[in-house]
Amino acid sequence: MSVSRRSLLKSVAAAPLALAAPSLVRSAFAADPIKMGVLLDQSGGIELLGSPMLEATRLAVKEINDSGGLLDRPVEIIAYDPQTTIQFYTQYATQLAAGDQVDVVQGGITSASREAIRPVLNRFQKLYFYNTFYEGGVCDFNNVCTGSTPAQTVEKLIPYAMKKWGSKVYVLAADYNYGQITSQWVKKYVGDNGGEVQEIEFFPLDVTNFGPTIKKIEAAKPDFVVSALVGAAHISFYKQYAAAGLKAKIPLASTVFSAGGEQTLLGAEETEGMLVSFAYFEEIDTPKNAKFLKDLRANASKPINYVAEVTARSYEGVLLWAEAVRKAGSVDRVEVLKALQTPVSIEGPSGTLTIDTQTNHLSQNIYIAEIRDRKINIVESFAAQPPTDTRLVCDLVATPDQQTFYFENGLEAAGIQ
Repeated sequence: MSVSRRSLLKSVAAAPLALAAPSLVRSAFAADPIKMGVLLDQSGGIELLGSPMLEATRLAVKEINDSGGLLDRPVEIIAYDPQTTIQFYTQYATQLAAGDQVDVVQGGITSASREAIRPVLNRFQKLYFYNTFYEGGVCDFNNVCTGSTPAQTVEKLIPYAMKKWGSKVYVLAADYNYGQITSQWVKKYVGDNGGEVQEIEFFPLDVTNFGPTIKKIEAAKPDFVVSALVGAAHISFYKQYAAAGLKAKIPLASTVFSAGGEQTLLGAEETEGMLVSFAYFEEIDTPKNAKFLKDLRANASKPINYVAEVTARSYEGVLLWAEAVRKAGSVDRVEVLKALQTPVSIEGPSGTLTIDTQTNHLSQNIYIAEIRDRKINIVESFAAQPPTDTRLVCDLVATPDQQTFYFENGLEAAGIQ
């Protein structure tokens, strides 16, 4: 995912968030704290995602410290608010690495933020966990990508929707790397299942008027529409689509909707029957997830509307790192990376998560859900799905010194023109 800078640059400075572990916690330990850097947007346009992600990160660290810390040391969070502004991602990644001397960084929400953070942390040799679903293709031994990729979610969503609704598909996507690349994966999976993509339309992130496109969809008469639209402005599409009467005629599937709990913010008539797919939904019915949700909301500094994949994965990303530290017996970057390759596996709120050693991504459970009465209803699940899209271009076992984002090569390797 990525977000336009548009008017976000109006803020010229981002204040660090004072989130270090409390002194009363640290006083219980004899050793100095292990420092975890966190870069998650608390303002600037995507705080709907960033705020609960930070709360989930804090919960994971609290649980670690309450259980005795790591290696008999407390974990201390040092967090900054990049305000959804590229220059701040770079600035604060540098501050965390060179100034604060953190042992690991967890954060980044957009693909643009990841690509600003990643080279800085590579230069300073600081381990980086990126916990957001994205378009796939990062091949970097120093960067662990824990979010789901198109081969895990879109590859399941498209055939399910085609079986339910038909083979003619109209695609709408945000006009930047996430939308551009994901739309091509949609096209591939539609074709693989004997269908046809009638058209793909791209929209800048500040577009709010979808009237002309809605008329084009009505004229094209697809069996369903796939949306890879992103951000607050693009929410307008769902309202306008329902108001035009098309929602009842041509159903919707989305690769990104509900990531910020949007289904709770719109009316039932605007979301009813929509299909979505992620590696986590709040509605997963397991004791571990129930406990996570209870503890997250009990400890959060502000109400959390809906807990989506990015929130749960922020919690799980910390736990994956902590498990690797325990295995390594050290917070040294090289030793932790070696431990991750054993590989590390944990049981989290979303299910079993295992590091895919070829890509530093995850093998993880995937869920398809249908929105009914503004609520998520899980209709199908798939266990232990590997990141096969990124595997097409990445083999860190054979060549561990890679530090590349193969977004175009990944499409070519998959036979997508």
